[in-house]
Amino acid sequence: MGVVGLGAVATRLPAAPEPTLPVFNDREPEAYWSAVRSQYPLSRALTYFNTGGLGPAATPVLAKTAEMTRQLQEKSEHGHALLAGARETVARFFGIAPAELAFVRNATEGNAIVAAGLKLVAGDEVIYESHAHPGGSFPWLQQQRLRGIVVKTFEPDPRDPAGNVARIAALHTRRTRVVQVSHITAPTGILMPVREIARLCRERGAWFHVDGAQSAGMIPFSLHAIGCDSFATSGHKWLGGPHETGALFVRRERMDEVAPTLTGAHAGTLDEATGEFRLAADAMRYEYGTRNAAAILGLAEAVRFQEQIGRERIAARGRQLAERVRAGLARLPGVEILTPVAPALCAAMITFRTARVPPDQLFSRLLAERAIRCRPVTEEKLNALRVSTHVFNSPAECDALIAGVEKILKTA
Repeated sequence: MGVVGLGAVATRLPAAPEPTLPVFNDREPEAYWSAVRSQYPLSRALTYFNTGGLGPAATPVLAKTAEMTRQLQEKSEHGHALLAGARETVARFFGIAPAELAFVRNATEGNAIVAAGLKLVAGDEVIYESHAHPGGSFPWLQQQRLRGIVVKTFEPDPRDPAGNVARIAALHTRRTRVVQVSHITAPTGILMPVREIARLCRERGAWFHVDGAQSAGMIPFSLHAIGCDSFATSGHKWLGGPHETGALFVRRERMDEVAPTLTGAHAGTLDEATGEFRLAADAMRYEYGTRNAAAILGLAEAVRFQEQIGRERIAARGRQLAERVRAGLARLPGVEILTPVAPALCAAMITFRTARVPPDQLFSRLLAERAIRCRPVTEEKLNALRVSTHVFNSPAECDALIAGVEKILKTA
């Protein structure tokens, strides 16, 4: 078989069978979630509450990635043609056109592409929240160094969604060119009113970029419905995709405003007759060179697994478990909950602290004594601990966390 034949085979691989899950029963929900948990090879000896940092992948995702790696290596093919199907799957998940989706390595890379690609000059202003992850803030700080842009930050309002819109509006001037927010902030899990912020940015002529590292896979949404101009996320958190996978959305009608800063094969075409280089008409202009097709197909499989469970069901489960954690911790003397209470401002993360035990000690003791993995929060000197609740977690694990914290406080 020639090379052309191998390529043809590589584009027509059969879809992987869906993992077997029972019909969801409202009267016995834990049987369903136990079946979901069985799809994860995550150690049963570990209670894992750090999806906000790194989410484990389910067996179907790992199997798809491994099998595609093997098949492509058998023929030493890159599998680039297979990305079209994955692009359709992931684009549908985000409510966008495939032409608006670029596969990137993580949210940081997507954020950096937008920050470096927008046509900004010295004195132009960029607004983002003080709780931005370094993957969201550093790209703009680099542009401050290189181009002399002005960075302005606001403290997120944990009490009222409208307060966040007002704080952005108060910083906005005639030189404001970009507004960026974390869809859900990493330190304390504040859900930002992105639709309202998008409306403000449209009215005032600012580009609106969303860092969706914490929202994709945690809550359902449509990017076109939000109204943002660009959005970046990682596959390796709440989506449960392979490491070093991510997605970048740039609105089709504004794509020419974000110039690719790195280009190569697949990012454009060269007219051999005229010598003119033209960027790809779609978001593939932000992709270049050989990609890990197996990992990207694993990301698409992670999206399909979430769709099989149901995005609304995933969001409801995460919120239910997070509220169980909140209620249990709130009963403990000396514990302060930093995550907002209002449903419009929170989802599946709870951040808390206590003056009686430093967060690094609390983190270490929970891990050493109870095999419970959370995440210390040192950003903004919050000195807290963050708990992420996802589909593989259970009420019993939430109760074990609460009991563990209570015991540590009693011995502090």
